[in-house]
Amino acid sequence: MIFNQTIPTKGNLINLKQQYKLAKQGHDLLEKKRNIIMKELVDLIEQAQEIQERILKIFEIAYESLQLANLDLGIENVEQYAKGVPEFDGMKIRFRSIMGVEVPEIYKNEKKTEIPYEIYRTDAALDKAYISFKQVLELITEAAMIENKVYKLAYEVKKTKKRVSALENVVIPQLQSSIKFIQDTLEEFEREEFFKLKKLKK
Repeated sequence: MIFNQTIPTKGNLINLKQQYKLAKQGHDLLEKKRNIIMKELVDLIEQAQEIQERILKIFEIAYESLQLANLDLGIENVEQYAKGVPEFDGMKIRFRSIMGVEVPEIYKNEKKTEIPYEIYRTDAALDKAYISFKQVLELITEAAMIENKVYKLAYEVKKTKKRVSALENVVIPQLQSSIKFIQDTLEEFEREEFFKLKKLKK
């Protein structure tokens, strides 16, 4: 849009001033949106780091427990018990909006963890391994959701940054330039009219 080609009239000056006001408001809103999303991104990165640490700790417990179970019960027996473990379905996904960006969120079915095999035939190490691996699976799913959120929000920040930059560096300066051009032209017209009237009076 080339504002400098606008005909210098009072009507166009009023229109450009209104456009300038809207552009400034749009710029402020986009800046606010970017700041809110950036804060959300920082929080998500912190969450991801915390989950990663928990995954590593619980993985360590899970593998230690599994090794003990293999020694106590035998690898073949442990494999048989593993085949009886049902598919993981302890989490559901829903979406929420962060400044117009739809991101996935996990919510858990509040069910007590039940051992899916006859515990009198096994030992505590296998139970601990099962519970630990289930926790790890939940955390990995949560980490994947966070990664998805980070990707979507980072993309939105990039888009918002481009819009803010366009307003700051192109639209607003052009509007300011056009407003000044029309104001200067109208003032020049008024001066000319004033001198003409003065001459006519003489």
